[in-house]
Amino acid sequence: MPYLDTYTQPLTAKTAAHMLRRATFGPTQAEITGFTGKTATQAVQLLIRNANLSPSPPIDLDSTKATAGQTYLDKPFNGDRNFDFGTYIKWWWYGIMADQSNKPALLEKLTLFWQNHFVTTREVVDDYRFVWRYFQLLRTNALGNFRTLVTGISKDPAMLRFLNGNENEKGKPNENYARELQELFTVGAFDFAGNKNYTEDDVKVAARALTGWKYSNYWVNGSTTFDTTFTATKHDTDAKVFSAKYNNTTIPARTTAPAGFANTGEADLSDLITMLLNHPETPKFICRKLYRWYVNPNVTREIETNVIVPLAQFFASPSNNYAIQPVIEKLLTSQIFFDVSNIGAIIKSPLELVIGSLKFFDQPVPPMATNYTAYKKLFGDFAHWRMRDMQMDAIDQPTVFGYEPYYQTGYSKIWMNTTTIALRSDFTDAFIWRWLVVDANYYGTGVPYKMGIDVLAWATSLQANFSDVAGTPSITCVDVLEAFTKNLFATDLFPSQKDFLIDTIMMQGIPRTSWVNEWNNYRTTPTNTNRKNAVTNRLQNLMKYMLRMAEYQLC
Repeated sequence: MPYLDTYTQPLTAKTAAHMLRRATFGPTQAEITGFTGKTATQAVQLLIRNANLSPSPPIDLDSTKATAGQTYLDKPFNGDRNFDFGTYIKWWWYGIMADQSNKPALLEKLTLFWQNHFVTTREVVDDYRFVWRYFQLLRTNALGNFRTLVTGISKDPAMLRFLNGNENEKGKPNENYARELQELFTVGAFDFAGNKNYTEDDVKVAARALTGWKYSNYWVNGSTTFDTTFTATKHDTDAKVFSAKYNNTTIPARTTAPAGFANTGEADLSDLITMLLNHPETPKFICRKLYRWYVNPNVTREIETNVIVPLAQFFASPSNNYAIQPVIEKLLTSQIFFDVSNIGAIIKSPLELVIGSLKFFDQPVPPMATNYTAYKKLFGDFAHWRMRDMQMDAIDQPTVFGYEPYYQTGYSKIWMNTTTIALRSDFTDAFIWRWLVVDANYYGTGVPYKMGIDVLAWATSLQANFSDVAGTPSITCVDVLEAFTKNLFATDLFPSQKDFLIDTIMMQGIPRTSWVNEWNNYRTTPTNTNRKNAVTNRLQNLMKYMLRMAEYQLC
């Protein structure tokens, strides 16, 4: 297998859907159609170009407040609304993920990768301004340079708060961030063979190199600014000598800042990051996580040798110098990415299930600025709590390791467990029963926006010359199944599965020919409640079971 060689075949609907499922939170039918026929290279470049780098900021979504519909990030800190404003950042992000007015882009899915890599949480940071700056740092640098990203995150106020960097001072070092910087953010705790990548003394020495950084105006009501600060008297200026794991690298003693640096802390941080990036395991650790995120949770020795190692060499090469975008392009356009064994190899996360379903079934995204009540109902009151209960609360991971299915053995498999499996079904059932009224008068049309799938309208759209019963053949059970399953599953259904869906689920054991009679009876008198309900029930049963299959199936 050529592994990282470029996949050159034009994308089919199946491979286009595969790319869009992995690079975004899920495609619409129109997006799949639009990507079909493109090369993998063209598709990835388009996914990068389509990124909305300057979306409108979060707004106050509480309709009872005078500031409803206004952004709050340009106003003095409001402690009374701190929880609300931090939560609204999440809901703002969901809307960008699900938005269908812009073309599909990979930025948000990649931002989630980095947010789950450089974890801080809204709950622990507990200052919505800090959370917003941290999130913007990740989003604007997601495709940039890893060196820049690691350097920025090491001084970020939210990270300083989350991992106690602000408590790290000369004479009383706090090792929390120094440990996670190595274990989780750069070199990784162990190499592929299980050997330790650094020592406990390396943690202690790195902590000394990181002393002196703090933040200002945390949780100060009425404050209009905040920032990272550096206090020279709190910084350890002695030499820092690392172990043989880092080739006995020494950060020299400094009492004054070298040329090009604002202070000794900046110089020490630069040397520390350079040392970490020079460690041979750092690029492999990052590329391994990217492979698990985009391709397959299982990294075998074959994949380590033929994919991770050469991809890491490219990532750290002098010509690339830790640029992220070329690595993403190489991985998503590779032969291994499109290998049949990797299509349908990852269980959908709650975000992929929820946002992907909203997109796939063309659920409108209410405009946040002008219809914030409907926006809040869809993404806050409904989507957010479903994802949270399914154990994926955005920007609020349970530990610094990130979401459990992304770091525990088995990876994505444990998104489905005894707690979440019923909740996943409860979510998809809402698309069938359409009980959520997002807006009673959507866009002033007098027509309510009910979230979900109008299966009867969908089936009717398949029928040519609906009212001409005598002159136009009825759609069949097979026609309905093919339309309802189009691009829904990552892997093709077996004939036996299709027969089961039609004969057992849709027709409930009676002959398929009876469907034609029922459908034509409905066509003849579409206002007849009993006939309408009869075909609707069959369609709902079919769609309900299909969605259950789709939520369990891999993506």
